[in-house]
Amino acid sequence: MSGQAIGLKRRDLLKLIAAGVAVPSAMVASGCVSTGSKTAGHIVVIGGGFGGGSAARYLKRYNPDLAVTMIEPKTSYITCPGSNWVIGGEAKMATITHDYKAVRNNGVTVVHDTVKSVDTTAKTLQLAGGKTLNYDKVVVSPGIDFKWNEIEGATPDIAAKTPHAWKAGDQTLLLRKQLQAMPEDGTFIMVAPPNPFRCPPGPYERASMVAHYMTQYKPGARLIILDQKDEFSKQALFMQGWKENYGERIQWIAKTDGGEAVGIDADKKVVRTTLGSFEGDVINYIPPQKAGQLAQDMGLADKSGFCPINQKTFASKQINDVYVIGDAAIASPMPKSAHSSTSHGKIVAANIVLEMAGEPTIAAKNVNTCYSLIAPDYGISVAAVFDMVDGEIERIEASRGISRMDATRQERRLEANYARGWYRSITDEVWG
Repeated sequence: MSGQAIGLKRRDLLKLIAAGVAVPSAMVASGCVSTGSKTAGHIVVIGGGFGGGSAARYLKRYNPDLAVTMIEPKTSYITCPGSNWVIGGEAKMATITHDYKAVRNNGVTVVHDTVKSVDTTAKTLQLAGGKTLNYDKVVVSPGIDFKWNEIEGATPDIAAKTPHAWKAGDQTLLLRKQLQAMPEDGTFIMVAPPNPFRCPPGPYERASMVAHYMTQYKPGARLIILDQKDEFSKQALFMQGWKENYGERIQWIAKTDGGEAVGIDADKKVVRTTLGSFEGDVINYIPPQKAGQLAQDMGLADKSGFCPINQKTFASKQINDVYVIGDAAIASPMPKSAHSSTSHGKIVAANIVLEMAGEPTIAAKNVNTCYSLIAPDYGISVAAVFDMVDGEIERIEASRGISRMDATRQERRLEANYARGWYRSITDEVWG
C-alpha cells in the first residue's frame, strides 16, 4: 500500500474517531490510531456519569495502550434520566442503577474514592483514601452542584423536607414517598430553576409523571409549577400533552406572571413569589445550579459557576492539560443533558488520543437527543447536530428535529417506546 493510501486511510479513521464511531480493533492494532507504545500515557477521568463513563471507555477504545483510571466515589451510578419515571411509579430504582463491571472489562481502572485535591503543576491527584495518582491529562466530569441561599430560606438543609431530586438516588425516593403520602386532594408545588441547569425538559417531564400518578391515586390533587423563567424546552408540546392527558390539573406560572420564587419555608411548606404565597403538601424545590464542587475547588469555573472550555477539544481555558465535559462545561448552545455529555466524552477522548500521538486535533460534530414522557404512552422529543464554526459550537439548524404538534396518538405512543429504547441504548453504551 502506498504512503498516500495509508495517509488517506488515517484521515478516514480520524474522522470516524471524531464522530464517535467505534474503530475496529484490527485497525487500532495496525498502528493507524494507537501510538504503538505500552507507555502511551496515563489519563485520569474524574466522574463516572454519562460524560466520564463515555470518555473513559472511548479513550481505551481509541488507544488501548493508554492507561485510563476513572475516579468515582459511588460503586453504582443512579441516572437522572429515568428518575422521573421512578417518581411517577413507572420504573423501579433498579432499572436506573448501573455498576462499573463492563467499564473495568474494557480495560479502565475504576477507583471508588473521592478526589481530595489536584496539583495541576505537579500533575498529581490526592485521593481521600490517601492514594496519590500521577497523570498526563485529566478529564473532569463532576456534574452539577447547587446554588443555595439564592432565595430566602433556601439553605442546603431544606432538601430533607423539600427534596430537589435533581441528583438521583435517595432524593428520588424521598420525593416519591412524599407524593405517595400526600392527601388525595393535595397540592404538589414545583419550583423550576433558572437557566442554565441540568436537563432543560426535566422539570416538565417530572410534572407530567407526577400528574400521571395523581390521575391514578390522587384524583383531586393538582400541581403548580412556579417557574424562575418565562419559557422552557419543548413548551408547546408539553402544554399540549398536559391538556390532552391531564386537563387543567397542571398549572404553570411564568416568572413575569408571578412565578418567580423569592422565599421558601420548608417547615410550613410555603413558597413565596412575586405574586404571593403558595402552600402545598409537597414542595419540590429545584435550586439554581453550577458546576460540581470539584470544578469550583480546582478553579475551573468562572463567575457564571460553570467552566469555560475550548469548545473544539473541551480543554479548560483555566488550566493546561485539564478537560471539562458534561453538565459542568460551558458548551452552549448544547443543552446540559445525558446525550450531550456522552457526545462530549467521545470527542474529548478522540482529541486527547490525537494530542498524545502528536496529531492535530479535530473539530468534531456533537449530537444531542432528548426524549420526555408526558404519559407512559405519550412521548415527545427534540434532537440536533452541532458543528464547529470559528472555534465555537453552533447548532446546524437544518438538523434540528422536534416532535410534530399534529402527531397522532399512535405517534406519541411510538415516541414513548423510543424514549425507553434510547435509555437502554445510551446506558448500555456507557455502563453495559
